[in-house]
Amino acid sequence: MTARSVPAPAPADASLVALLDLEPLERDLFRASTVFDDPFPLYGGQVAAQALLAAGRTVPAGRVPHSMHGYFLRSGDARRPTLFRVERDRDGRSFSARRVVAVQAAEVVFSLSASFHDREEGLDQQVEPAPDVPAPEALPPLEMPRLFSFEARLPPQPHERSWPTRFWARCTEPLPPAENGGELLHAAVLTYLSDIMTGLSPLATGGFRPTTSLDHAVWFHRSARLDDWVLVDLAGRTTGGGRGWYTGSLTSRDGVLRASIAQESLFRGHRPATAFAEERAPVWRE
Repeated sequence: MTARSVPAPAPADASLVALLDLEPLERDLFRASTVFDDPFPLYGGQVAAQALLAAGRTVPAGRVPHSMHGYFLRSGDARRPTLFRVERDRDGRSFSARRVVAVQAAEVVFSLSASFHDREEGLDQQVEPAPDVPAPEALPPLEMPRLFSFEARLPPQPHERSWPTRFWARCTEPLPPAENGGELLHAAVLTYLSDIMTGLSPLATGGFRPTTSLDHAVWFHRSARLDDWVLVDLAGRTTGGGRGWYTGSLTSRDGVLRASIAQESLFRGHRPATAFAEERAPVWRE
């Protein structure tokens, strides 16, 4: 993809795969050149997913991500191309460690540490069952307008708050099978989805609410198909010192835990009551 000299609005049928695409410039240096008008800062899930893809393109064949930890350092701009520089920290017998910085206008906007693992056979256990919710086909739509190529459904919520913390979602664009080398892309699409909501809405009280994401982590326990329905379930854990922390799970339709999420965000009382809702702009309707 080539960068547009004048950013255009994202079309309704924009392709997520094209958005995440990276152009290799030289060894360990990539560029994301698809740009578009967006009234908000660069979506964190986008830059995190692209950084994970950049890291994954430098590891030995067959190694897939098992964890990623990212820090949102500056507000990015969807109207600018982003450079991704990868550091090859280590390649062991079965693990590879990578660090990535995402740069816009000569400033680092995001940094990532990621680890990749050769898939192994082992004891497979899941302690907690998936939340018991209706199938997505029986539920009303949940609009997530910042996401390319996604649809979502709204199940009953575990609390009465403005922002849902539990939802079904799937990528509407066909993705390659994980077993045919597509597992990295599915993990990137999962990462892209994982930052769209917050688990801190039940803790928003007394004029305090979550604002900017500070850091984000994903653990990839099992392969996940993101062009099939997955259930995202988020839960606020604690607030203090101007920050809030939540965790989450992502399970497939068969109830299998595919990934776990954790994020810390600013949690302050200085912004207008509608600021966060306007930034994320989720809408659900009967």
